[in-house]
Amino acid sequence: MIHSPIQINYSLDVIQDEARQLVREGVLSRQQPIYTLCQFIPPREWACVEGELEKCDFLLRDRIGDLIGSEIWDND
Repeated sequence: MIHSPIQINYSLDVIQDEARQLVREGVLSRQQPIYTLCQFIPPREWACVEGELEKCDFLLRDRIGDLIGSEIWDND
């Protein structure tokens, strides 16, 4: 039996959630370009991410803040 690697479906929601989590953890900043996400996504899957971002009219040089939008804080 051959095991194939798990393929993640990178919808825009999944990409945004991943980016939000990395910003929340302080690993990335909202001012960094979207292409910095490639450090956290396996290279063989980055083409899927890139394609989804382009389909949704995001450029890799756009800021992560543009991708994740404004955040709502419960404790303001």
